[in-house]
Amino acid sequence: MSGPPQRVFVARLAGVAVFDPYGDQVGRVRDVVVVLRIGRQPPRVLGLVMEVQPRRRVFVPMGRVRGIEADQVIITGAVSLRRFEQRAGETMAIGELLDRKVTRLDDDTTVTVIDVGLEQTRTRDWLVTKVAVRTPNRGMRRRGQLSVLAWDTVTGFSLPEEGQGAANMLAAFDQLRAADLANVLHELSPKRRSEVAAALDDERLADVLEELPEDDQVEILGKLEEKRAADVLEAMAPDDAADLLGELPTHEQERLLELMQPDEAGPVRRLLSYSEDTAGGLMTTEPVILPPDATVAEALARVRNPELTPALASQVFVCRSPTATPTGRYLGIAHIQRLLREPPSSLVSGVVDRDIDPLTPDVPLAVITSHLATYNLVAVPVVDDGDHLLGAVTVDDVLDHLLPADWRDHAPGEEGSADGSR
Repeated sequence: MSGPPQRVFVARLAGVAVFDPYGDQVGRVRDVVVVLRIGRQPPRVLGLVMEVQPRRRVFVPMGRVRGIEADQVIITGAVSLRRFEQRAGETMAIGELLDRKVTRLDDDTTVTVIDVGLEQTRTRDWLVTKVAVRTPNRGMRRRGQLSVLAWDTVTGFSLPEEGQGAANMLAAFDQLRAADLANVLHELSPKRRSEVAAALDDERLADVLEELPEDDQVEILGKLEEKRAADVLEAMAPDDAADLLGELPTHEQERLLELMQPDEAGPVRRLLSYSEDTAGGLMTTEPVILPPDATVAEALARVRNPELTPALASQVFVCRSPTATPTGRYLGIAHIQRLLREPPSSLVSGVVDRDIDPLTPDVPLAVITSHLATYNLVAVPVVDDGDHLLGAVTVDDVLDHLLPADWRDHAPGEEGSADGSR
């Protein structure tokens, strides 16, 4: 294994896998902790923020970093599993330095920081020695010129969030799953969180909001312009949008619903009419639904949609037309295991499981949980008195309501201790 390179840029570290000396992956890099120093002295690197399962951010001292390569970081020794908490005087390189507006000392030009470079000294300490910046565009140049400067040739890092945008931090986390980006946002300051949320497109922000705690959801939505807030709600799954709107005062709910497209607001309004701890309040109105004359090939094509959760992709609900909720008469479930065993040209009506009774929207949470467990289901249909499918309750929706409200902040995991623990 080769040693650390002469220079490492932090944006390239975002999301890089972290391995122990035996080759087992232990987590992924989420940020780099540095300490800004007086005058033009380069900041000292304290360590890495590593995310371990399940979504816990921990601190890895730089003394534990054995090697940094293009696609991996190697650490050695025991690392504390205590949840990372940023201390006074510490700065997050990705979360707080990227997008900073700073000034070149040679010509007083204001430039934007797009990356910072770390170097290891002869004493094996790590320092921030380089700053990659973009100058303002001039003339016909569409984007400003890129330059890599020495740390002591720029000024303006003393105020951690003054004038900081979000574009380059988002670029660093572009490949993160929505749940991982939500975890990153949750750890940011409210100001920085709002900046990042404003920079995300509607679809991406909707996906991230669905993974955030309710307090963060309400905070972010409240800082968006009303029309954009309505657009983001439209991009969310109806059940998640209803859950979020349910946290707002009635007059704010109604205002946002009026700004949404009627066909998007309709399902959300129906969900809001049910108590949140019933099948009607928990269900999604967009499960996979097909008519009885659809083929197995069509069903398998539908469940391959990467935007579906595993629970929704595990079965197809077969209903007579119309197939948008509320549907025509509900006929039964076609389980994916059965679909995989049938010829592609077969009709889904021939593999429908009619033995599992659907639930009504007023069924309480305890009954839903028992129903899922009894029949080993990951999703259960919800119908009205006329046997029209209204939606489906998935096991992940049930878990969200069974777990403590702050479960995202306190993911299970043993507290550890080791040299360098904080």
